[in-house]
Amino acid sequence: MSKRPSRKPIEIKISTVVAVSAILNESNLGVLDAAMQEMTGGNVDFFEDEFTVIDVGSLDAAHQAIDWHAITTLLKAYRLNAVAVRNATPEMEADILSHGLSLDGPVKPRAVASEDAATTAPQQAEIELEAAEETAAAVEVAAPVQAQAAAAQAANQATAAQFAANTMIVDTPVRAGQRIYARGADLIITAAVNNGAEVIADGSIHIYAPLRGRALAGASGNTEARIFTLSMEAELVSIAGMYRTFEDGFPADRKQQATQIRLIGDRIDMSPIKATT
Repeated sequence: MSKRPSRKPIEIKISTVVAVSAILNESNLGVLDAAMQEMTGGNVDFFEDEFTVIDVGSLDAAHQAIDWHAITTLLKAYRLNAVAVRNATPEMEADILSHGLSLDGPVKPRAVASEDAATTAPQQAEIELEAAEETAAAVEVAAPVQAQAAAAQAANQATAAQFAANTMIVDTPVRAGQRIYARGADLIITAAVNNGAEVIADGSIHIYAPLRGRALAGASGNTEARIFTLSMEAELVSIAGMYRTFEDGFPADRKQQATQIRLIGDRIDMSPIKATT
C-alpha cells in the first residue's frame, strides 16, 4: 500500500498575479506594431511573457471596433500575454468575452469595512469642508473678533476629514496571498508585508516595517507617488505602472535598509531614508 498522502484532484488557493498594462491610444495595428518595435528596439526578450491587461480607456468612439484577436496576437509576438481588458464599454463586453479575455474591474480593498464607505468618504469630506466654510463665513459676519478662531477650527476639522478620506491605515501584518488596495488614497501599513502579499495604492505607500512582498504605488497613473519602507526586502515595486523586480538581489546599500522608492523619468529609483536634525 502506498504511504503517499492522498491529494485532491484540484485545489483552489488565494494567489496574486502582477500584470502590466498595455494602454491603447490607437487601435490601428500597423501603428501599434511600429510603436512596439520602436519601444523594444527589436529585442525579443524585452518582455518576459508578462500577463497583460489591455486598457482601452483612452480610445475615443471612433476606435470602438477593435479586432481583439489581432491585438492579442500582436502583443503575444512581443511576449505579452493578454488576459483581460480594462475600461471596456458595455458594447465591447460580449466581443471581449468571446475571445477568452476577462473584464478587469476595480479591486475591492480588503482592509475597509465596505466599498460604500470607501466611496462616500471623499464625498463626505467635501460636504464637511463646504459646511465648515459656510459656518466660518457666518461667524465672521456676526462676530468679526471670534471669526478667526472659528475659521481656523473649521479649517482644521475639514483638513482632518479630507486626510482621513484619502488615507487607509492597516495595523496588522499583510500575509501571503492577501491583496490590499487603497483606492484614491495613500496607504499606511504599520506591520510587515510578507512574501506573496500585494499592497496597492493610487497614492503613496508607507510601510513602517519590512516590505517583503509586492508594493504598487500610483496605481491610477500618479507618477509623483512614492513607496517608503523601513526594511527593503521586496519581491517587486512599481510606481505608476513602471516596475522593478529583484530576482538578482538588491543593491548592497539598500538590502534591509530604510528606503524611499520613486519614479525618475522611466526609471525606478531607490534612495536611503535619512533622519535630519
